[in-house]
Amino acid sequence: MQLLKERIRADGRVLPGNILKVDCFLNHQLDPQLMQAIGREFAEHFRDAGVTKILTIEASGIAVALMTALELDVPVLFAKKTRAKTQHEDIYASEVTSYTRGETRTVTVSARYLKSGDRVLILDDFLAMGEATQGLVSIVKQAGAELVGVGIVVEKGFQEGGRRLREQGVPIHSLVVIEELSEAGVRFAGDDC
Repeated sequence: MQLLKERIRADGRVLPGNILKVDCFLNHQLDPQLMQAIGREFAEHFRDAGVTKILTIEASGIAVALMTALELDVPVLFAKKTRAKTQHEDIYASEVTSYTRGETRTVTVSARYLKSGDRVLILDDFLAMGEATQGLVSIVKQAGAELVGVGIVVEKGFQEGGRRLREQGVPIHSLVVIEELSEAGVRFAGDDC
């Protein structure tokens, strides 16, 4: 997605530890037009997959999921990182370690909203080590639902997550894949060296 690449090159910042900071348009402050374009791109790719529900993880994946859901006319369900006092019903749970935060949490989804007949599209903003995606895949399996695909806005191709998930047969569609982060900037898959 050329628009996304241009925005990352213009406004993204590379931080130590192979972290790409894009909080001015993707995961803190949001650019509505870019988010709408991302949603349309995912919807176009997954339009014929029979998606009945989009699943993401709070909080950065919600905007991407919502924009895609508007295009596909399906509900969005997000895994919560903390269990609310009001959440008494049956839940699906999975342990997830955040690469950027360096912390492990148990994420939960109410069994009331994810059923065995659902055809689920997982969406998230980043894929690095694949922990969040793996956790969501586990939740889909716990529900007996069918995973139709995973959409990722930015995949860090130089880290293990995408490769490991693909080896497990998880179908991933990433809008951009980064091959290298350095002080010189960002090199995307397919760029000339």
